[in-house]
Amino acid sequence: MQRIEQHASFDGSQEVWSHDSATLDCTMNFGVYLPPQAKQGPCPVLYWLSGLTCTEQNFITKAGAQQYAAEHGIVVIAPDTSPRGENVADDEAYDLGQGAGFYLNATREPWAKHYRMYDYVTRELPALVAEHFPVTDARSIFGHSMGGHGALVIALKNPGMFRSVSAFAPIVAPTRVPWGEKAFSAYLGDNREAWKAWDACELIAQASEKLPLRIDQGEADPFLAEQLRPQWLEDACARAGHPCDVRLRPGHDHSYYFIASYMGEHFAHHAAALKG
Repeated sequence: MQRIEQHASFDGSQEVWSHDSATLDCTMNFGVYLPPQAKQGPCPVLYWLSGLTCTEQNFITKAGAQQYAAEHGIVVIAPDTSPRGENVADDEAYDLGQGAGFYLNATREPWAKHYRMYDYVTRELPALVAEHFPVTDARSIFGHSMGGHGALVIALKNPGMFRSVSAFAPIVAPTRVPWGEKAFSAYLGDNREAWKAWDACELIAQASEKLPLRIDQGEADPFLAEQLRPQWLEDACARAGHPCDVRLRPGHDHSYYFIASYMGEHFAHHAAALKG
């Protein structure tokens, strides 16, 4: 563990740490915001998962999260979106390879050696956070686009691990949209039944925990009709009797301008669960 950035922010500290990941077999960075309350004792943790092409930097520099984390006394963890390095498999396209880990465990070569973001986010990273930072065992998770997909799937596959979950413009049914079909074919192979284990709409039907799903979606999002399809999640939740709150935001696109506009509402949502 090595701290490579530290910036004072809202009486707390925005940091970036680097470590050698045993799960991903490469060096990984992740952002950590320590609110001022962390100086007095352990705080609850909120995990953020970013979207395609992003690193930890997009969120920590553009989302405006630090002021809300400081207000509510929440530690925020923002990992990278994929394994990185010269020896890590990659692709020239933006939606496959480095920057496009899709928060799953790849089973197909050449991806299987490194692309295990699910295990990284659910096992290795929480263990590192618990060991090195002043945190309680209260956790929540949220994300954007590919990271929204990751947050929903990880919460649904790990009942009891998180107090709350939310997403901005998530890919809710990756088994049925171009982004997901391309990535899943590469990472998992051609067995579409195996894909369902990484699809929020499929997991809803068998969810043992009815954790409410909070979604914000911009109506001017250029990816809404082809890649995101939040109505599919609403339909799946209605069939399963799973609580789901999808809020369509007029005029908003897929950018961090949209995310920053509603970041405060998401922090309030998670703070209520983390401290309840």
